[in-house]
Amino acid sequence: MKKFIQEFKEFALKGSMMDLAIGMIIGAAFTSIISSLVDDIINPFLGLFTGHIDFSNLFVALDGQDYATLEAAESAGAAVIKYGSFISNIINFIIMALVVFLIVKVINTMRTKMEKPAEPEAPTTKVCPYCQSEISIAATRCPNCTSMIDAEF
Repeated sequence: MKKFIQEFKEFALKGSMMDLAIGMIIGAAFTSIISSLVDDIINPFLGLFTGHIDFSNLFVALDGQDYATLEAAESAGAAVIKYGSFISNIINFIIMALVVFLIVKVINTMRTKMEKPAEPEAPTTKVCPYCQSEISIAATRCPNCTSMIDAEF
C-alpha cells in the first residue's frame, strides 16, 4: 500500500498533472462560452427558421398530459424527456469539436512552418576516381594512390 501511495504522490506532483489540471479549468470555461453561444445566439437564430421554436422548451411529458412549458411540467412533478436540451447539447458538441479541430489545425500548421528542414551540409569529402578511397574535398592528389586529382572533380 505504501508503494501505491508513493507512486500516486509522484504522479500527482509531476508537471504534466498540473498541465492537465490547467487544461481542465480552461476547458470548463471554454465549454461555458460555447454553451452560451449555442443557447443565446445559435438557438434563437435557428428559431427564426423553425417558426420561433425555443429548443430549451421542447419536451415530452411521460405522464400523457399536455403542459404549456417545461417549467409547468416539472413543477407538476411530471417525468419529462427534454429532447430540446438534447438538441442543444448536440449543437454544443459539434461546435466544440469544430473549434478544437480548427485550433489543432492552426497549431499543426504553425508547427510545420516553424520546423525548418535541416539543410544538407556541404560535402567535406570526395571519392578518388582511381582507387575509390574517400579523400578531402580540397585534395588535388590522393594520399592513398598518389594520383593527381583534377580540381574540377
